[in-house]
Amino acid sequence: MSKSLKQYSLLIWISLILILGFVAVLATSYLVSKDALRRGLSENTLPITGDNIYSEIQKDILRPVFVSAQMANDTFVRDWIIEGEQDSTQISKYLKEIKVKNNAISSFLVSDLSKNYYFPDGLLKSINESEARDQWFFRVKNLKVPYETNVDIDMANQDNMTIFTNHRVLDYHGKFLGAVGIGLTLDTMKNLIDSYQTRFQRKIFFIDKKGTLVLSGSSFKQKKINITSILGINQVAKSILANTKNESLHLEYSLEGESIYVNSRFIPELGWHLLVEQNLDAELRPLQKLLLVNAAIGFAITIAVLLIVLLSVRRYQMRIEKSAATDSLTKLLNRQAFDFVFQQALLDSERSRQPLCVALMDIDHFKKINDKHGHLIGDHVLKEIAAISRRSLRESDVICRWGGEEFLLLLKNCSLEKATSIAENLRSTIAANDFSRTTDLAKGRLSLTVSMGVAECKSQETEDSVFERADVALYQAKENGRNSVYFSE
Repeated sequence: MSKSLKQYSLLIWISLILILGFVAVLATSYLVSKDALRRGLSENTLPITGDNIYSEIQKDILRPVFVSAQMANDTFVRDWIIEGEQDSTQISKYLKEIKVKNNAISSFLVSDLSKNYYFPDGLLKSINESEARDQWFFRVKNLKVPYETNVDIDMANQDNMTIFTNHRVLDYHGKFLGAVGIGLTLDTMKNLIDSYQTRFQRKIFFIDKKGTLVLSGSSFKQKKINITSILGINQVAKSILANTKNESLHLEYSLEGESIYVNSRFIPELGWHLLVEQNLDAELRPLQKLLLVNAAIGFAITIAVLLIVLLSVRRYQMRIEKSAATDSLTKLLNRQAFDFVFQQALLDSERSRQPLCVALMDIDHFKKINDKHGHLIGDHVLKEIAAISRRSLRESDVICRWGGEEFLLLLKNCSLEKATSIAENLRSTIAANDFSRTTDLAKGRLSLTVSMGVAECKSQETEDSVFERADVALYQAKENGRNSVYFSE
């Protein structure tokens, strides 16, 4: 009863530790997850979202660059200008094909010789250096690089905001002839913003260098408003507008007690700031729900674990008892367990008046095996001898590892003569065995021998006495050349 109470007492302590540990782990994991979410949102998720959008914008910008470069180097365009721009329908047809083929909102050619502005429907106007809306052409004329990309209103498309790529056209001697290019509508960027806002559940918008909202998804209700007047984000407006490098900026502001994270990046090609916002508390709500679900699951698991522990305690105790009675290397009984078995066998022998013998076996020159081949091979030899002994002995016989390279055999219902015969048979079997076949030795035969001492238990003889006589017989075997079996009368 006392032992049983101790077992249940241990289980109670284990239960308390499990419950307290679970609660501590649950609380700690929530705090750690909250902190990880906060840092991940600020340092990874928002920047990655911003980078993805930036990459998409770059693709929309680079495509017009490639197309306008092809237009500027097209011999048809250069020859048409050089030959005096005689037939405007030819260039209109060409520009229309460029526009349709590239799904552009507009395509154009402006000649420096005639100052005519051509678009797919023909001649749009003549440009004038004194007009503010025509200043872009004269800026392009003086460029030191082949092209520029900018965002401007498109006169040929109802003054819609358009991404233009303006490419310089040169004659065959490097003289400036004019400018060509195409424009892509910003609607494609709006659609991109809407798709990202839907996918990532984040607010995405663009502001210009002054902080005015210039582009956002369809869900953004406020148009043409400055971020310095928007509650919340106005707390970090100065930091956003001060960042004029193409690098990610991580900011945070509070709005109605909630934390809002902002990732800001300046896009020099557009002259705009890309802003990506995320509400931290909104991100935490699923985590809080998950916490409650985990708590319920954890409670159920804890109950199940306790039941498993209750069953395992008993099984574990049985394994400990077995482990305590078994030699870990050879899986034979150890010396302590053999003492108990011997006492029972001795009582049975006296009761049934059946003879009982013991045989002490020692491996000859075992130290040399360890020194020459290593302890791993030595351990393998011990296990192999244990296996040979089990196969050679009768089912009723018991063998244990007595210590080191010594083994003790308990031969029940066996006379001294028969015991000596069994021992001799075992000795010869071991001597004939090639231990290299079951080892990692590369080559060569590994043979070894054993010496054995046999003694029969006499009436009323003590355990120490019979073992001592068997040990004396073993000593005689070793003194007389080893690899032999001696017995004690």
